[in-house]
Amino acid sequence: MRKVGKMLPLVMKMLIRKPATVMYPSVKPEMPEHFRGKLEFDASKCIGCKMCIRDCPSGALEIEKIGEKQFKAIVYLDRCIYCGQCTDSCPKKALKCTKCFELANYTRENLKVDI
Repeated sequence: MRKVGKMLPLVMKMLIRKPATVMYPSVKPEMPEHFRGKLEFDASKCIGCKMCIRDCPSGALEIEKIGEKQFKAIVYLDRCIYCGQCTDSCPKKALKCTKCFELANYTRENLKVDI
């Protein structure tokens, strides 16, 4: 165990040092280039092949046909594990991961997102 006299220089050194943490949420962190956050769906690119649904390990996606060659995606954010497998398997790149990570909600119904 260190004595008080030996710890004093270390304590003084730590008082003038810049903190190692970020003051979140007042300072928003910068996400890296290939961060896998909330999914984004581009309906104009979707061909309805449903490869994303087949490759999703958690069953977090549904693709519904809403018209002739028109589709919409339903994403269950409470099921999604943000692995990015659906974005990799989409042949037309209709799905992509965004940098949005603040997805907390009070009810489970709010985590079902129609895109």
